[in-house]
Amino acid sequence: MLHLAYLCFMAGNSFGQLFRITTFGESHGPGIGVVIDGCPAGLEIDLNFISKQLQRRRPGQSYIKSTRNETDEPEVLSGIYQGKSTGAPISMFIRNKDQRPGDYSHLENTWRPGHADYTYDQKYGFRDHRGGGRSSARETAARVMGGAVAALLLEKSHISITAFVSAVGTVALTLPYTSLDLSTVDHSPVRCPEPSTAADMIKAIEEVKEDGDTLGGVITCVVKNVPAGLGEPVFHKLQADLAGAMMGINAVKGFEIGSGFEGAKLKGSQHNDRFTAEIDPNGHPRFRTITNHSGGIQGGISNGSDIVFHVAFKPVSTLLQPQETVDKEGKNVTLEGKGRHDPCVVPRAVPIVESMAALVLADHWLLNHTAKI
Repeated sequence: MLHLAYLCFMAGNSFGQLFRITTFGESHGPGIGVVIDGCPAGLEIDLNFISKQLQRRRPGQSYIKSTRNETDEPEVLSGIYQGKSTGAPISMFIRNKDQRPGDYSHLENTWRPGHADYTYDQKYGFRDHRGGGRSSARETAARVMGGAVAALLLEKSHISITAFVSAVGTVALTLPYTSLDLSTVDHSPVRCPEPSTAADMIKAIEEVKEDGDTLGGVITCVVKNVPAGLGEPVFHKLQADLAGAMMGINAVKGFEIGSGFEGAKLKGSQHNDRFTAEIDPNGHPRFRTITNHSGGIQGGISNGSDIVFHVAFKPVSTLLQPQETVDKEGKNVTLEGKGRHDPCVVPRAVPIVESMAALVLADHWLLNHTAKI
């Protein structure tokens, strides 16, 4: 009989049901990677698109982001032949080229405020202190690779996913997304599609960076051309799986969909989304809602409207200024952050939000093909 003391391992590295990913690797190890299981055979895999998504996430993009200089070029190890998926597991790997584990030597026996150091030690008995190891946001590059393949699958059904920064600290967009040109998201290093607000966000980030401090913010995500019917009615409601995906991203502290918490202030007569019928180009009735307080999901199932949700990120925990904490012996310690860190992680998190949304929707797109004959 196997004693429980020998059953110590790190679970929770896989995500999805039919379209499933498993990520591996650490921030300052040899590299990070992903295995994608469940991708149908015959999907054209655009490696340039995958690389583009990784470039949007990688460090060293601009002066308001981390100066760690990784190329983040993916190596395909399996599952793709002659530019198409074979139906076998797709595995991709990124080699870490600019890791500096020595920057973290002073943290081996000290718990950083706001980080996972203490909780990892309590759960596993020890931890990889080099940049947080598995808890580092470096791991999300693997999710972006998986999410890019999912997005290519969704593209076959014309489903598009666009995320953008809607708030940094107290600087927030006031215009609805329908009034914005979402094709311009990447025109600004802060990834806000409204130029004057983007300029204010950049200024706010520059100010905290000068002080050795950090800021959080909000990312809004819009999913268009989603067919009605995606999502399960009980334990895998579409909004529940989206919430789980977003809350699983490093530094995320909040999720709301549609009217969110503001909807709690409305009356039912104000909040209900009234249906209307249109005639499509083929002469068939097409049903839509006039408003979209539900965020495109009703009863856990997509209704055909845009899916709109918001994701809140806390400020980066590593500060380049002194912080008081304790070490493993309980002694008081003053920490001052070293290494290369983002003063605000939100702009680089935009493709991560898009990728996790794509993984959820690709999974439900496949599941929906099992719902009826």
